[in-house]
Amino acid sequence: MAEWTWVAYTVAEVLIAVACCFGNALVVCAVCVGIRDSLREPTFCFLVSLAVADFLVGVAAVPLAVVLDGWVSLTPDLCLLLSCVVLVLTQASVLSLLAIAIDRYLRLHTPLRYKSLATQKRTWLAVSVCWVLSCLLGFTPLFGWHNYSPLTSNNTSSSSSSFILPPCTFLSVISLPFMVYFNFLGCVMAPLLVMTLLYIRIFWSLQGRLKDSCPQAQASLLRERRLACSLALVLILFAGCWIPLHLMNCLLLFQGPHAVTQGTLYTGILLSHANSAVNPVVYAYRIPKIQQAYSQLWRRFLGGINCCHENKQIRASNTGS
Repeated sequence: MAEWTWVAYTVAEVLIAVACCFGNALVVCAVCVGIRDSLREPTFCFLVSLAVADFLVGVAAVPLAVVLDGWVSLTPDLCLLLSCVVLVLTQASVLSLLAIAIDRYLRLHTPLRYKSLATQKRTWLAVSVCWVLSCLLGFTPLFGWHNYSPLTSNNTSSSSSSFILPPCTFLSVISLPFMVYFNFLGCVMAPLLVMTLLYIRIFWSLQGRLKDSCPQAQASLLRERRLACSLALVLILFAGCWIPLHLMNCLLLFQGPHAVTQGTLYTGILLSHANSAVNPVVYAYRIPKIQQAYSQLWRRFLGGINCCHENKQIRASNTGS
């Protein structure tokens, strides 16, 4: 790849990483600080989980994608471990989205039992289960499904004191069959299909209830539909940003390394990372409670600036007098 193309790719990754960190940190602050008792609502707990995963994409996944592209030489075991971090964060996003869809489905179809089912303790237990499963699924290559032989690498390194470590790249240690059959079809597409069916069922039910309900109940159902539309949009953006990269992996597996150009592959990587930066924008424009929380944080920030400015003026006047 041309040098200018690599520079453009790196600059784009840096901008995406900054946007991921700032936007998702703002979401966590808005939900935890700006919305009173928001963490008592399961949906917002799962949104915080998703925002944390997106924040970690900016902190860890994007820098690793840039560095672990043949620019550093690491032992195969360490290279594999760092490459699995990206898989863990992707899986955490998928499972958080799945938890949100299940929560909205239960809220709509079991309204009488919902409060007893979705307690705060069970909600945080579900968040913990999502992250534990993400680690188990994301670190699966560490248990043997990878691209190198540990015995061979150990023998080679021990037989020669001047052994040079190979450049670390994602596909040098992560198996393409693993990425296609296990990660894409099993860990991404299967949950996406379940979520799609759940949202279809949610919208179908809401549409029927809106027709049969009284005007007093329609306002609540309309709010529910608006929130469901916003969360479904987050799901659609996730699928649109991640599926192209997975389809490229399918082409690489079935048609060989020349099926996808390096520039196209980097475009897919950028698109997948950009998804983590887009989500906070969707929350800001589509979810009223988060809009209000953003406004409260902004007012507090401006109030703090004004207070500091007034204190400086007071000190200056005292010094002058």
